[in-house]
Amino acid sequence: MLGRLAAITVVLTAIDQLTKWWAERELAGREPIQLVGDLLQLRLLYNSGAAFSIATGLTWLLTLLVVVVIAAVIRASAKLGSTPWTIALGLLLGGAFGNLIDRLFRDPGFPEGHVVDFIDYGGLFVGNVADIAITAAAVLIAILTWRGVSIDGARRAASPDGATPAPSDDA
Repeated sequence: MLGRLAAITVVLTAIDQLTKWWAERELAGREPIQLVGDLLQLRLLYNSGAAFSIATGLTWLLTLLVVVVIAAVIRASAKLGSTPWTIALGLLLGGAFGNLIDRLFRDPGFPEGHVVDFIDYGGLFVGNVADIAITAAAVLIAILTWRGVSIDGARRAASPDGATPAPSDDA
């Protein structure tokens, strides 16, 4: 499972960085490119904050938070025994690393670099491939948790009242 996790993480991080390189090369100084009218456009922006440009003045803190999340996911991955969880954590790590690279190595400099965003969702927000991966990971983690699938692949049965009981030691 760890090999799959690493592969997903590396491939996704590479795709994210390659698409950001492309966006900077092809979209800089251009008007937005409409893909689906105003609903989906390509538009180059640099984001110093988190999603929806939240915490724009706290870029260094966001960088630290991403490092903590990455460390927690890597630590939790020692328990991996489920392919869906491997995919979810690979998506999360790939997205986190993709945006962390921007924070560490892009202007205005370490650790306050701005994240390259270029996919404009109808003016609601502008994101990138890493953001798509992180969102997909969050949805997959929510589904797995709701279905009672733990990171080790064990399935926890719901009790008659709908609550998921704590795992027993006799399993």
